[in-house]
Amino acid sequence: MKLGSLKAGGRDGSLIVVSRDLSRYVSAAEVVPTLQQAIDQWADTAPRLNALYQALNAGDRSDAQPLDVDALASPLPRAYEFVDGSAYLPHVERVRRARGAEVPETFYVDPLMYQATSAGFLGPRDDVPVVSEDYGIDFESEVVVVTDDVPMAVSAEDAHRHIQLVGLINDVSLRNLIPAELAKGFGFLQSKPRSALSPVLVTPDELGDAWRDSVLHRALISTLNDERFGEPEAGVDMQFNFAQLVAHAAKTRPLAAGTIVGSGTIANQDTGKGASCLAEKRMLEIIADGKPSTPFMRFGDRIQIEMFDDQGSSIFGAIVQTIRQYQG
Repeated sequence: MKLGSLKAGGRDGSLIVVSRDLSRYVSAAEVVPTLQQAIDQWADTAPRLNALYQALNAGDRSDAQPLDVDALASPLPRAYEFVDGSAYLPHVERVRRARGAEVPETFYVDPLMYQATSAGFLGPRDDVPVVSEDYGIDFESEVVVVTDDVPMAVSAEDAHRHIQLVGLINDVSLRNLIPAELAKGFGFLQSKPRSALSPVLVTPDELGDAWRDSVLHRALISTLNDERFGEPEAGVDMQFNFAQLVAHAAKTRPLAAGTIVGSGTIANQDTGKGASCLAEKRMLEIIADGKPSTPFMRFGDRIQIEMFDDQGSSIFGAIVQTIRQYQG
């Protein structure tokens, strides 16, 4: 099934069930008012929400309404936790190679992960507010999963059972703020503002054979200012699958229902597929030419992130965002 949230309804939105073709929706209020409450009681709410989904797709809901993506909040407007990995090591390898550094051997056996901001997510069509272009504005096209309650020290073999929803994210980065933050030895903060989730999140069964081994096997397409920027395969070169990422995050603490786990920037060894962020392209330019030629994003630039099924239909809907100057 496919789930979204309307902006109307307060800080946590109003949960809706969205048709498979993303054209219509019905309110989920008869089952549960918000997605966070749904995931809190997933064993009870999921079958009832799925019944709504089946009725909607069958045309049996007279209360169905046309879906207006501009009216959507993030499916989870705020979450208790968002941890973002870096599971695609071609990205890591290029970034380190561009600055003359080797990739530590531990990176191939122990996932990179940081605690991201989750107090609020931008809607899929909301502008991205940034104070200054000097911050080095970048998009990052990624896949995310949402878990139910995950016990501490869960094994990777069991962690896949706790993955209940799958979606996309634009994990916004302010690249020029990152070096100084990392030099402090304490991780990201100012360089990682709010991100935006895809219009809908979907259950893994909705993905069919594209979801296997806790990996989403589809191309993730990024379009910058109406020009195709990259379409790397999310199912290729993922060093750690989502079950492994969830287990890593839960090694020393349980994860609350509604925890979002990110894949990190999608990147393939085959550079012919393009990139999922500007930093990746800039790193390739540095490796080839000694310096980058692609600028970071400027006010007015627009990024679109989307994934399609075999029939060419959008699976999660498109994240479409414009960079704007923050006015206070």
